[in-house]
Amino acid sequence: MILLVGNTKGGVGKTTLAVQIAIARARAGKKVWLVDGDPQGSSASAIQYRADAEVHPEIACSLFADGKQLRQQVRLQKEAFDDIIMDVGGRDNAALRAGLMLADVALVPFAPMSLDLWAMHDMAKVVEEVNGERDGLIAYAVMNQAEPRERSADNAEAAAAVGEIEAFQYLDAPLVKRKAFSSSTGAGLGVSEQSSVDQKAVTELDRLVSRVFEEK
Repeated sequence: MILLVGNTKGGVGKTTLAVQIAIARARAGKKVWLVDGDPQGSSASAIQYRADAEVHPEIACSLFADGKQLRQQVRLQKEAFDDIIMDVGGRDNAALRAGLMLADVALVPFAPMSLDLWAMHDMAKVVEEVNGERDGLIAYAVMNQAEPRERSADNAEAAAAVGEIEAFQYLDAPLVKRKAFSSSTGAGLGVSEQSSVDQKAVTELDRLVSRVFEEK
């Protein structure tokens, strides 16, 4: 599968999700290629930390911030991998649109905050425009950095608001804002690979990965 993790808005945790999903799939025995389409190169840096620490399984990673180059290279090399995870966006740019043209599934993270919810309408327009040029793209919206309270009104209201945006299928597999996600990603590790494992974070990530890859 080619999975795009992206949004036109930055700060929604797309890099964390892309890295964590790539590691989870590699640990499941899949041959994974993580493609970083963000000029900041955060995903590529995380995987380099992993390589420097000689953590296995190893994960292939490339940085293609130019949309044309990203599209060309993924087309040329996609048959060599079971899963390709693309980390793109932060704004509406050529890399994001190229990734959407290539992806089987787009995973669009959002936080339960007003600015993020407004930005989801911008991302929806991009998805709709891309769907006008191609067939078969599935676009999931997933809540990231959710409030930890079980009955959070902010979480419930955000889920309801995004559920009304026709361009997305709301995926009920939220990730709570946990230190385990940011600290592990910064070290190039999966949440299950840390010396002190946050089992709640592991459970949330496993549920999300299962939903994305089983529902395709």
